[in-house]
Amino acid sequence: MKDPQNAIPHGVSLLHDPLRNKGTAFTENERDALGLRGLLPPHVHTQDEQAARVLDNLRKLADPLEKFVALNALHDRNEALFFRVVCDHVDEIQPLIYTPTVGLACQRFGHIFQRPRGMFISINDRGRIAEILANWPLPAGIIVVTDGERILGLGDQGANGMGIPVGKLSLYTACAGVHPAICLPITLDMGTNNETLLNDPYYVGLRRRRVTGEAYDELVEEFVTAACQVFPGVIIQFEDFANHNAFRLLEKYRDRICTFNDDIQGTAAVAVAGILSALRIKGSALADERLLFLGAGEAATGIADLTVAAMAAKGVDPVEARKKIWLVDSKGLVVKSRKDLPAQKLPYAHDHAPVGDFLTAVKALKPTGIIGVAAVGGTFTQEVLRAMTDCNVRPIVFALSNPTSKAECTAEQAYQWTDGRALFACGSPFAPVPVGGRTLVPRQGNNSYIFPGVGLGAIACGATRITEEMFLAAANALASQVTPADLEQGSLYPPLSNIRAVSARIAVAVAEVAYQRGLAAKPRPADLMQLVETQMYDPHYTSLA
Repeated sequence: MKDPQNAIPHGVSLLHDPLRNKGTAFTENERDALGLRGLLPPHVHTQDEQAARVLDNLRKLADPLEKFVALNALHDRNEALFFRVVCDHVDEIQPLIYTPTVGLACQRFGHIFQRPRGMFISINDRGRIAEILANWPLPAGIIVVTDGERILGLGDQGANGMGIPVGKLSLYTACAGVHPAICLPITLDMGTNNETLLNDPYYVGLRRRRVTGEAYDELVEEFVTAACQVFPGVIIQFEDFANHNAFRLLEKYRDRICTFNDDIQGTAAVAVAGILSALRIKGSALADERLLFLGAGEAATGIADLTVAAMAAKGVDPVEARKKIWLVDSKGLVVKSRKDLPAQKLPYAHDHAPVGDFLTAVKALKPTGIIGVAAVGGTFTQEVLRAMTDCNVRPIVFALSNPTSKAECTAEQAYQWTDGRALFACGSPFAPVPVGGRTLVPRQGNNSYIFPGVGLGAIACGATRITEEMFLAAANALASQVTPADLEQGSLYPPLSNIRAVSARIAVAVAEVAYQRGLAAKPRPADLMQLVETQMYDPHYTSLA
């Protein structure tokens, strides 16, 4: 995506353009041609030298939030260098720009605010959203939008939730090479019910209670319509909407525009991929498993639905497949006799006596796997994990809630309390754990394994819709890249250091489904991988003169 010469700003304006700025790496020729002579120190650094300086300074900081602020400042002034550092050191940097650190960054957003990134659209902007979106200077290809009501496991963060769309889109670029110029983070400020924020003098959002009902729906509708008009063909990813809005908005728009909800569908795909990897260690089939979820919201029902789809793809009757999946919510086991169940829980409400707590449910149902997505820290207790080992040789234990404070258990607890037998995945990063003379390496079941590749594939083929079949293809593509060596050390996902190659293969799988189903606007090329790779942004500097 090289700029035409007449589009490149000169002088100080170029130094203030994060998409093109190279700082002290501008060459002698570029300094003369682009009016930079005298505006920079005389020595020309390489990008490698700049990256080393960034890392040297970053590693001197002890506080993860301070590191987040430093990286955010780099992102604001030099995108290529920022993404070079992230791509080359993804294991170290991803936890700083996304989970778990981004949760704290959202909580402190107004206090660490330096400059705006993306767009803020509020309930006060009704009737003029198209006009506002037209203020964005670049042609957006993918939008991540939140209303800030359910940020990670932290609840209502209002406009402070902007940290999530910014972080997600950083991962689209770092993990899959989606060009940063086409990424647009947006927050829909509907107000907040968070009293702490309403009383915080540094809060950046509207000081009012949340809008609900018809006024809320009208703003979302105006936003979706305007986004598709101003940015034709744009992908809209809904992110961190509360349960009561997430499901119905997905159902409303999924067959109308190119959209998906990562909390429901991306989480589902990464979890199903982890389950498929665990089954390779167990030597069993998905249809042989019985899964018990702690949590019954977006993540739980999304994973459950895609697991059913995966079983159905292997010939299992969906009705029978659903009988193998159970949910526990804040009121206990989800059973048919309960009268308070929303639509998304009904397929998993089975005949069973009421059970009030998770440990009792484990003992009663004897699941082969437990999946935690309720954002209640420490709920996979020693008693729960001992109960899992009582009925399983290799229990599946997925503690997927994040940030780390919300994790159902740590990796060390999972392995120690199951005598090293747990097939473990986590929502936040944990260090390797020595167990019984070997070292087990837990890997994070992070959505960043899935959504960047899905977005890249959709962009590459010009997808008009993003379907459940595409997410199942993404899950299978991810699982297929877990090697026997990974499995031997207890890793259910490939190393993050391979993430761009992983994302490329997922993109190919997604594009393949789009072409097979007639959902691709671009002509099919002879080589899908070549198509995908030509779309991938390279953060190394290119000549501007």
